[in-house]
Amino acid sequence: MTEAITVRPVARASVGRVLLAGGVVAGPLWVAVALVQGLARDGFDFRRHPVSVLGNGDLGWLQIGNFIVAGLLCVGAALALRRTPHPGLGPVSGPWLLGQYGLGLVLAGIFVADPFDGFPAGTPRGPGEVSWHGFAHFGAGAVAFSALIAACLITARRFARRGERGWAAYSAITGVFFAAAWLALVASGGRAAALVAFAVAVAAGWAWVSATLLRAVR
Repeated sequence: MTEAITVRPVARASVGRVLLAGGVVAGPLWVAVALVQGLARDGFDFRRHPVSVLGNGDLGWLQIGNFIVAGLLCVGAALALRRTPHPGLGPVSGPWLLGQYGLGLVLAGIFVADPFDGFPAGTPRGPGEVSWHGFAHFGAGAVAFSALIAACLITARRFARRGERGWAAYSAITGVFFAAAWLALVASGGRAAALVAFAVAVAAGWAWVSATLLRAVR
């Protein structure tokens, strides 16, 4: 009986660490898959196309799977955070926001963005019409992006209260940068500078997620 009681908490802790580790690798995996596709797929240009349009074409399943896998890894990490104390994310709001971020990514994979401005090959130049699943993709992005921004800013406040100024500044800068890049992208209508800035912001957001969850793993 004593042995059974001892083993169960250890097993739960091991599962929790695996789920958190999955959240740590979600970002690097997502960025690597998107970057390789963006550089290799014919007609794609980071200065003209958002990464979401990689979900179209014969190899679109790669980006669809990229969204879904990364989202599920974040949801798993969020579940693990309910049991693992984290000084910045907290026991309630942090896990919920990370879970919302993951859910938004999963939905972004399910509802594929529309072909855009010559990609994939054969698509007419220009923005084109937005389908119902294109609108749903935008909505999924709004769910994910708002959750990530809120998580960064809430974590910054908590770290500031603990006197951890470095983590507080890092979290605040990431959240503000991401929000500014997102708003600039929407306001510009997809201009090259805004697209590149937003791509950098997405990578920075993923880096923050990985760094924050890595602290929980340790």
